[in-house]
Amino acid sequence: RMMLKDIQSLTPKDLINARLVSSIIISFFSTSQLSQFMEQTNPLAELTHKRRISALGPGGLTRDTAGFEVRDVHHSHYGRICPIETPEGPNIGLITSLSTYARINEFGFIETPYRKVVKGKVTNQVEFLSADIEDKYAIAQANAVLNPDNTFRDDILLCRKKGEYPLVPREEVNFMDVSPKQIVSPSASMIPFLEHDDANRALMGSNMQRQAVPLLKPSAPVVGTGIERQVAIDAGSVIVAKNDGVVEELTGDYIKIKTERTTSENIFDEDVGYDIYRMITFQRTNQDTTIIQKPIVKVGQKIKAGDIIADGHACDNGEMALGQNVLVAFLPWYGYNFEDAIVVSERLLEEDSFTSIHVKELEIALRETKLGPEEFTRELPNVSEDATHDLDEYGIIRIGAKVQPGDILVGKVTPKGEVELTPEEKLLRAIFGEKASDVRDTSLKVSPGISGVVVDVRVLSRENKRKEAIEKEVVKEVDEKIKRIEKKRLLLLKELLIDKKVNESLRDIYGKVLIRKGMKITDELIKKMDFTTVIVEKDVLPADYRKANKIIRDSNSAINKIRNRIGEGSLDQLHGDELPNGVLKMVKIFIAQKRNLQVGDKLAGRHGNKGVVARIVPVEDMPFLVDGTPIDIVLNPLGVSSRMNVGQVLETLLGYAGMKKGIKYSSPVFEGTTIEEIKNQLIQVGADPSGKMVLYDGRTGEKFDEKVTVGYMYIMKLSHMVEDKIHARATGPYSLISQQPLGGKAQFGGQRFGEMEVWALEAYGAAYTLQEILTVKSDDVKGRSDLYEAIVKGKNPPEPGLPAAFNVLVKEMNGLCLDVTLGKNEVEENKSKPQTVEE
Repeated sequence: RMMLKDIQSLTPKDLINARLVSSIIISFFSTSQLSQFMEQTNPLAELTHKRRISALGPGGLTRDTAGFEVRDVHHSHYGRICPIETPEGPNIGLITSLSTYARINEFGFIETPYRKVVKGKVTNQVEFLSADIEDKYAIAQANAVLNPDNTFRDDILLCRKKGEYPLVPREEVNFMDVSPKQIVSPSASMIPFLEHDDANRALMGSNMQRQAVPLLKPSAPVVGTGIERQVAIDAGSVIVAKNDGVVEELTGDYIKIKTERTTSENIFDEDVGYDIYRMITFQRTNQDTTIIQKPIVKVGQKIKAGDIIADGHACDNGEMALGQNVLVAFLPWYGYNFEDAIVVSERLLEEDSFTSIHVKELEIALRETKLGPEEFTRELPNVSEDATHDLDEYGIIRIGAKVQPGDILVGKVTPKGEVELTPEEKLLRAIFGEKASDVRDTSLKVSPGISGVVVDVRVLSRENKRKEAIEKEVVKEVDEKIKRIEKKRLLLLKELLIDKKVNESLRDIYGKVLIRKGMKITDELIKKMDFTTVIVEKDVLPADYRKANKIIRDSNSAINKIRNRIGEGSLDQLHGDELPNGVLKMVKIFIAQKRNLQVGDKLAGRHGNKGVVARIVPVEDMPFLVDGTPIDIVLNPLGVSSRMNVGQVLETLLGYAGMKKGIKYSSPVFEGTTIEEIKNQLIQVGADPSGKMVLYDGRTGEKFDEKVTVGYMYIMKLSHMVEDKIHARATGPYSLISQQPLGGKAQFGGQRFGEMEVWALEAYGAAYTLQEILTVKSDDVKGRSDLYEAIVKGKNPPEPGLPAAFNVLVKEMNGLCLDVTLGKNEVEENKSKPQTVEE
């Protein structure tokens, strides 16, 4: 290629085929296993997904061939890969998460930090080591006891070295752990009393925190681990101040903070001296939850750089808040909390404790068809005016409309093939004009199970219809800004120069005299000047020439900056949208739903203690304490013992003390509050140190026989909500070959009469029921029509034929090179032949 062109005029474009590079990039982002749709249920899910490590994908393992050794925890994972957080299922151990302080070095290896130890003394120097280097050294635990001078108290220490745990003299120790939480991931380090939970349940706990739905009224946990604020900042859901300053203006959309100005800055630049932080409101996430940011500062408040000034979704006062602090009791309640079911008080519904907002996105495309383009309209064939009263003239629903399943969101008609008309129809057409029968209604309707309010409508099209209008708006905005600058310049120059005499003539850059020597500067003279061509020389105004020039220079540069910026920024708005081939326009409708807690929703704590709401009970029927306080949630005590997640009980007791005192506790993983300290806290609030209390039955008013463990537990509502799972069907879409309904909620399918259901009928010996369910009621298409004909004509039903499933089986056996053909039975054939008697 270099030979073909002149070397002087060569550009990289001539030598490199850009299509090769771009196709690789596009294929990576669109088809690679490792390019995933971000989990955005809550900020923690987002953070964890970005820190995920996978052994699958191109050049990796496959989940079928990976053995136990690969999935197991290895000693080199310490401080690098979390031993707890991994999915349960076929991917266990293959998909993992980075530990809290781990980082990836320039060679792609994971490093973890350690404090250097010199001659038995722990220094504050931190070194990051990769697994191969770490194997050479003896490393002390983070909880090794130190003297005030940072030397080890004990002569011999329990250390780690190459997966062994030797006892090492303190002089031979090389490094020490930075913190006990360096071995677990952020998600696992948000579980208080993790050290008291079984590993299997801790795994479920850290996985379920990622599925918690952001609530309408989030509240931070009373018993936390102290890492909640840092997770909220790192996940990027809160807004952090960049500079020191004072809050000057607050709205629902932005926070304006006045910062310190430096003298060298342009005094006409409106953005200088202010930091403006825009907030996100009601933005839909990939999982249909919502991002809402709210300010937590007040006007006039002083702010330091790094302060949190606005909460994100699932944040409370700058801390991660995935759930609610709820009064729980461990007690069986009339059998309703059998097998992990949960009994909930109506109070939680009335106070919107577990209410969340979800935004559904529905879209419809306008395509070019063989018979002509489709179009958006509110004039739909055979649709009443009542059904289209919320649509505008283009047939698109208005924002703020309340919608139910089956309502029309976007009216669309598709051209229908021309049909041969009868003479009568031709006559009617001629009299009444063209009727709209050559189009059919293909409108977008609300799917079953979705109801709510339309919060946003976006129309995407290839060309921008509002091009001229946008250009006018832009020009108007520029003019207003420039006028403001010119007005300010005039005021400043008047203050500085009015009534002052010029020592020499003031000239412009072309030498034209503007003010003669010895004249006073007046209001009129200043207004007449063209400041793009004026420079004030030193001998004209020895005292003020610097200030005057700065005002002129700054104002000119500010005006130029605005003109340039508008030129760049407005271009983006003028382009149309990129749409797939054959699509002329696309409309996206966003519907917001407010979902309260209901029977069938999944709730969980942070210790893998999950359950489904079985019953919502009136407040007066809930068990109550001696002072009359009703319990919010009743959990089954049998859910604790066999699962060995005792952390939930300790959290409950410490939560009770915290709520009574009105304080919050931080109990970091592996260095948390001891049981003795919890007992002391309970005694301070006047409770029994065992944490058990007398409880009364709300239904009968009688005292329960035994004392019951009562306290405050942090409970989250997970994204597995019954509203998304409930499904019913009468008639609907079906498979072409077998003529049977499709499966699954997404296809609006039916319920399958499967293997186990067949066993149930076999057990009752219901042979004929079974026969017709597996033939004429399912995929024996010919048998079905024969049966219908027999019923209509009043004949006896015919024998069922062969179901389509049998043909599928035969073809699959053929695919295995087995020559299976369907022939008639020889015995039957012999019967049909006339019998000859041989002598």
